[in-house]
Amino acid sequence: MWLVVGLGNPGRRYRRTRHNIGFDVVELLCERWGIDPAARSQFDAHVGEGIVAGQHCVVARPQSYMNRSGLPVASLAKLYQLPCEHLLVVHDDLDLDFRVVKCKARGGHGGHNGLRDIHAHLGPDYSRVRVGIGRPPPDCSVPDHVLGGWTDVEWADQPSVVSRAADAVEVVLSAGLRAAMNRFNVREAASPTPTPPINCSTTVNESGA
Repeated sequence: MWLVVGLGNPGRRYRRTRHNIGFDVVELLCERWGIDPAARSQFDAHVGEGIVAGQHCVVARPQSYMNRSGLPVASLAKLYQLPCEHLLVVHDDLDLDFRVVKCKARGGHGGHNGLRDIHAHLGPDYSRVRVGIGRPPPDCSVPDHVLGGWTDVEWADQPSVVSRAADAVEVVLSAGLRAAMNRFNVREAASPTPTPPINCSTTVNESGA
């Protein structure tokens, strides 16, 4: 059994924001595999359960705000008696350009508050699918960037990025992390379409970052 966790913030105001792309990936996986993503509520998380890529999975979206993701994740891992090696976390990543998806085994949290809190409760020995959102420009703060809505050009590409991240989760589950890293952690040619200016107009709720 695996625990697949998508990170994000609850509530309508955070939908269609960069920080919630982990939620979006888990929702697509559930759609693909016929799982109700909110079949039940456990430990302040929306939880579903079913078969993903041939593996029995619990899929979860913590509803405790990003910087308090650790306790719901740790509680679910304890309930299902899952080792960290069977925990896969999907999250946004500032250090990857938009459209880039990579897989990672254990390691640091890179300043990501959701990962930081999971580290505090479980340590670093779990796998991740990193979904790039790019760095903000100099005149935009990191909280404004991650909690900001997608630009129109980004939003047009967002479904394909989410689909690629969902593919990465499926490869981790079906073929293992190394196979997923070999497939997804390759340098791709730069997109001919320039990245549009970042939208930093969203009002920030500090608990959401």
